[in-house]
Amino acid sequence: MLDERAKLLLKALVERYIADGQPVGSRTLSKASGLELSPATIRNVMSDLEELGLIASPHTSAGRIPTNRGYRLFVDTMLTVQKGELLTQRLAPDQPQKVIANAANMLSSLSHYVGVVMAPKRASVFRHIEFLRLSEKRVLLIIVSPEGDVQNRVIFTEADYSQGQLLEASNYLNAHYAGMAIEQVRLRVKQELVNLQSEIASLMQAAVQMSSEALSEDEGDVVISGERNLLSVSDFSSDMGNLRQAFDLFEQKTQLMRLLDVSSQAEGVRIFIGGESQFVPMQELSVVSAPYEVDGHIVGTLGVIGPTRMPYERMIQIVDITSKMVGNALSQSK
Repeated sequence: MLDERAKLLLKALVERYIADGQPVGSRTLSKASGLELSPATIRNVMSDLEELGLIASPHTSAGRIPTNRGYRLFVDTMLTVQKGELLTQRLAPDQPQKVIANAANMLSSLSHYVGVVMAPKRASVFRHIEFLRLSEKRVLLIIVSPEGDVQNRVIFTEADYSQGQLLEASNYLNAHYAGMAIEQVRLRVKQELVNLQSEIASLMQAAVQMSSEALSEDEGDVVISGERNLLSVSDFSSDMGNLRQAFDLFEQKTQLMRLLDVSSQAEGVRIFIGGESQFVPMQELSVVSAPYEVDGHIVGTLGVIGPTRMPYERMIQIVDITSKMVGNALSQSK
């Protein structure tokens, strides 16, 4: 555990580095922290912080910079976000696609980084489900959407089901759940299949999970704005390898989709620093995200992507307020 003096010095160091982008020396830290400590005392504390992996010393400077671990401690325990009149812009009710595009542009222009918005998901509904035994413990799941689209998935089961058992399971699902949203089906399956044979119930639960993944796989999209803003960020402009990796991430979108999908399961603003997220495994990037709601239901996620050296307090405000504005605009445009 850090004592209060070490916490204050770490907080002052992170804030100074975010503001200036330059390694922070003991003399600068003494002024920034407001603590009346000797340079020797500050150097001793900084040495302790370095041993804990919270700050590091670049080879070209006697000063220190925060590590991703230091940023994480700062965000989790030292950041106080003031609710203020941050935004003067408004999102007008419009077609959902336009609201999403405008929100991405707003996030980018306010943050000066990259704005990302995951478009609202449509309800995953099936019209018909069928199981076909392929071999021992391998079952083909056939899903037909209300529009007639057909998706196939192979399920690897714990038990070996006969074709008769598979027919029984598909008949039950089609009779009781066809036309319902998969999320609704998932809740009812847990409650209503207790009285069925446990092995058939587990098969149907696996089918519902696979159906949800199959029906929602290509439904949503990520709108990205402001990728070129990273060109003016010194942390990136000096390293073409980092820039290329970041632009590959924005172009492919798949990893971003997964990250934003994970973020939609959290309440409020969520922050991923450096390589904390397996979906955006770049040590130089941080993501600040939040879900947005329509009629009380989470339908998508948005966020800001920028360097680890970002003003987190401001980013949290921007993302939090924009998520509420998107939800309001989409609710009014229905």
